[in-house]
Amino acid sequence: MVKVGVHVSIAGSIDKAVDRAQERGCDTFQIFSRNPRGWKSRDLTAEAARAFVKKLAASGITPPVDHMPYLPNLATPKDDLYTLSIDTLTAELRRCEILNIPYLVTHLGSHLGVGMEDGFKRIINGINLAFSTVENKVMLLLEITAGTKNSMGGTFENIHHIINGIEQEKRVGICFDTCHAFAAGYDLRTEKTVEETVSHLDDALSLKRIKVVHINDSKGDLGSHIDRHEHIGLGHIGEAGFKAILHHNAFKRLPMILETPLDSQRDDYGNIRKVRELAK
Repeated sequence: MVKVGVHVSIAGSIDKAVDRAQERGCDTFQIFSRNPRGWKSRDLTAEAARAFVKKLAASGITPPVDHMPYLPNLATPKDDLYTLSIDTLTAELRRCEILNIPYLVTHLGSHLGVGMEDGFKRIINGINLAFSTVENKVMLLLEITAGTKNSMGGTFENIHHIINGIEQEKRVGICFDTCHAFAAGYDLRTEKTVEETVSHLDDALSLKRIKVVHINDSKGDLGSHIDRHEHIGLGHIGEAGFKAILHHNAFKRLPMILETPLDSQRDDYGNIRKVRELAK
């Protein structure tokens, strides 16, 4: 049985995210634990955290996943932005612990033109600093990117290089985004190409490191480096590709989070149904 869910809003109060996940029939779900488009965040009150944890336990939905906000950039050469980014990562690791959320997903950012080597150093140092500041069991999941200009983490080998530099590497895992991987050049359209991509992934990183899948089709073609998500089966990966992904042993037991569009073609309910249909 596939474990599938969507990214849900925390509007109103953070515990309402659990209600929204239940309404959509989710087996797992993802949130931003705070406003994703600003640097400032409200502290989690004890009451809000208790309400979230209580509803989560009663729902039976697991695991909940938190995603870093949009603004942090762990690869930036700008010192003020870098400090803010590390502070945000540190705060999110703490918030996850308070909310009983085991996984925090992060993008790896952009080196802004100064080069990959400097970007790697910044990311590794930033994660090491955050981990030394916050000692808990929350696992940070590095998300593969679409390989857009100056971005970090667009190849499995890039992510391997970062993990090799993490002092507490057992606290780091992988979030595999199907749209990003496909746009980065990893073919996922057939059983054969899914198997080839999985084999490459295992060689470079070890499949055991993958803890969450972001399951999204791609508006961009293979290797386009275009990070635009599409409804399941309606993009360039297609239904055959997702059927192969959903039946592959590397993925089928992992929590799968949809980050697909909401439009006249399909909504969250429709994409959840499509994933379950293709997983049969």
